[in-house]
Amino acid sequence: MSIADSLPPADPSARPVLELLDGFRASKALFVAVSFGLFDRLHQGAAGLDELASERGLASHALERLLGFLVSRGLLVLNEAGEYSNTESADRFLRTDSTETLAGYILYSERVLYRMWGRLDDAIREGTNRWEQEFGAKDGIFDHFFSTNEDKETFLRGMHGLGMLSSPRVAASFDLKPYRRLVDVGGATGHLAIEACRQYPELDAVVFDLPSVVPVAARQVAEAGLSERVGTASGDFFSDPLPPADLYALGRILHDWGDEKVRLLLAKIAAALPAGGGLLICEQIVNERKDGPPTALLQSLNMLIVCEGRERTSAEYEALVREAGFSSFEARRIGPPVDVILARK
Repeated sequence: MSIADSLPPADPSARPVLELLDGFRASKALFVAVSFGLFDRLHQGAAGLDELASERGLASHALERLLGFLVSRGLLVLNEAGEYSNTESADRFLRTDSTETLAGYILYSERVLYRMWGRLDDAIREGTNRWEQEFGAKDGIFDHFFSTNEDKETFLRGMHGLGMLSSPRVAASFDLKPYRRLVDVGGATGHLAIEACRQYPELDAVVFDLPSVVPVAARQVAEAGLSERVGTASGDFFSDPLPPADLYALGRILHDWGDEKVRLLLAKIAAALPAGGGLLICEQIVNERKDGPPTALLQSLNMLIVCEGRERTSAEYEALVREAGFSSFEARRIGPPVDVILARK
């Protein structure tokens, strides 16, 4: 009998604590691997430790630890010859040139969110975001990330990757056949408009976003081969008129803002809709007791740190949309990364 055989089993009540304790370490390991371009390099072909270390200018003994962790989490494979290669998950979601990449959001998480989450105690103490404290600027997330073309592209690539995960299910969550024109308000790269038009041949769409974002959306639409059915329009959804539609969508928009601005935007959309028109809301929905799901609650903390909004319960969303003039409300859980609400006027 070995020493291990004689030991009592580990206390299972410690497991959730230990998993949370390790969470930031695992995230940072992933951030660094993407920043070093390891998954891009290994998409080109398998490589050994010394080769990778030499090419990237890294210490072999240190890189070996990082690579070993990535193997243990199912992102890399180590063959008998001592060569590393990507798994399907890494090839699909961690290569920067993949159509499904999450690399943009990962880089945004490292460069911004990781730093701002270090101020969580102050955010909870004061109840406000941490932009000025961390970056020395009073501007918010969008002014900061659209200040340079590189920052804008990184942020939008991240939103596109997340959207590619959710938009097919969002478009299929409700029967959208009665609608003929969708306007995705704050539609970013157009992932929802593209997917909705793919699933509903009679539907046309417009991606409405800031002038600096629209060229990125137009490029994504063209790459999808849908330029004849998906157009773009630029403007500020708080201050500019919305393009006409019988179906509007708000994907990851309402959670950015406090209730006052949410009311303004919902009322504006309700006024623009014809009778029978609809509104799709794509957000993570918090349980009525506000004790789950964990991903929604973490995202709500994230909204505290980076902006002025939060994740809401289904009842909170229903109250807001009915106050704006919508007569029906239905919420469906499909997440993560988002759930879906359809409200009708």
